[in-house]
Amino acid sequence: MEYLNLLLLILLPVTLLKVFSWITKSSPTNLPPGPIPLPVFGNLFKLGKKPHESLTQLAQIYGPLMSLKLGFLTTIVISSSTIAKEVLQKHDQSFSSRTVIDAVTVLNHHESSIVWLPPSPQWRTLRKLTNSHIFTTQKLDSNRSLRHRKLEELVSYIRKSASAGSVINIGQAAFTTVLNLISNSFFSIDLADDFGSDSVCVFKDAVRGAMCEAGKPNLSDYFPMIRFMDLQGVRRGMSKHFGVLDEIFEKIIEKKLLTLQSREGKGDLLDMILDPSHDIGIQLQRHEIKSLLKDFFAAGTDTTSATIEWAMAELLHNPSKMAKAQSELSDILGKDGQIEESDIGRLPYLQAIVKETLRLHPPAPFLVPHKADNNVEIHDLVVPKGAQVLVNVWAIGRDPIQWKDPTCFIPERFLDSKTDYKGQDFGLIPFGSGRRICPGLPLAHRIIHLIVGLLIQSSFDWKLENGLRPEDLDMEEEFGFTLAKATGLRAIPINRL
Repeated sequence: MEYLNLLLLILLPVTLLKVFSWITKSSPTNLPPGPIPLPVFGNLFKLGKKPHESLTQLAQIYGPLMSLKLGFLTTIVISSSTIAKEVLQKHDQSFSSRTVIDAVTVLNHHESSIVWLPPSPQWRTLRKLTNSHIFTTQKLDSNRSLRHRKLEELVSYIRKSASAGSVINIGQAAFTTVLNLISNSFFSIDLADDFGSDSVCVFKDAVRGAMCEAGKPNLSDYFPMIRFMDLQGVRRGMSKHFGVLDEIFEKIIEKKLLTLQSREGKGDLLDMILDPSHDIGIQLQRHEIKSLLKDFFAAGTDTTSATIEWAMAELLHNPSKMAKAQSELSDILGKDGQIEESDIGRLPYLQAIVKETLRLHPPAPFLVPHKADNNVEIHDLVVPKGAQVLVNVWAIGRDPIQWKDPTCFIPERFLDSKTDYKGQDFGLIPFGSGRRICPGLPLAHRIIHLIVGLLIQSSFDWKLENGLRPEDLDMEEEFGFTLAKATGLRAIPINRL
């Protein structure tokens, strides 16, 4: 309430200026429909604690192309696959810019971030780096044995826990494995020295904290003139979390520079970026390297581990689906076989589980906010220049027009379907589409299938702790930039005889 009173006091003088600008400024009259905005605040109070759900409900009233006024920010919300295709394919170029949220301007991160930069020459250079040197099939294949070793460590951890009858925090175990997979590819080291270690907790807390701050509805984004006040402490929180990550990366960079001087580099990504003898078509400054690493590690670890946790939660919540998945793995790989990357294509039910998980629980419910670079006409309505564009992929994945029993976990719906999540089927676009599609999709595809497949392999079963029944498992979501499970998934592995 104190924040509200202070905000009213600050905004009253500018309200008349805003009204005057509405009168004098030429703006489209045929905006998409939406709820009537309140003075000054617009439709802010419509967002609620879970904006992805609130905006889905509003779209049922106003349609899949809807406009909102969030303070002084015009926002367009897309809630159907048809409109998403218009925006992300037909008008891809017009919507390729970003609405930069205040949280990511900390340490000027947005000025060097492949996620937040507009489609500028700098962005195209960074994108070329990722497409040519990081996420190519050849590069991913060359690191296959590394991923195999990290998966063996996860198997060993699960077996030890099964023998001891101890509980596993599945999200934490997945995060640890993903973190070490990525850090070995980039740095040739484990950032996590053990499952559940302090180093894992510090890194995970920083990443999750940054994602939560970035996902908060932030008054500074809706009322730019009060950004300097940071009323909700978002910038302070983000500064803390970014500071932790930067300190970790700074130490790694310093060590890498020493190994390069002694010619002991291991030829990983960071060696390639730091060593001027490598011709990668780009010379990055220290702060640009750390921004790139924050992008890859924050997006790669949090979203991927969240998806794995959701997949396991759905399978434990639906034991018949778990049994079917285990049966497929046993039939294809043998009783004691461990999944390899080459097996993914032979496991249609596992693939269907991953697709169904991404449909119900997309990692980023609104993707990363797009921005209209010019007035764009869609279905006789105008998306105005400068508007923020949110693609509600959570709503699209639960659209009853497109999906039968949309809130139910039914992997079978994908068994006789060619629908995929690689940007061409707009009913399932958890990684986005067009030129701003997530560059890490090829790696995420491999990691998610491998870890989920490993966790459900037939050599052990799972039971929920404290005798919890599958039907009583808490499936609530925690809203943030990444849609995490509200309560961590904890289960006990049991060795099969």
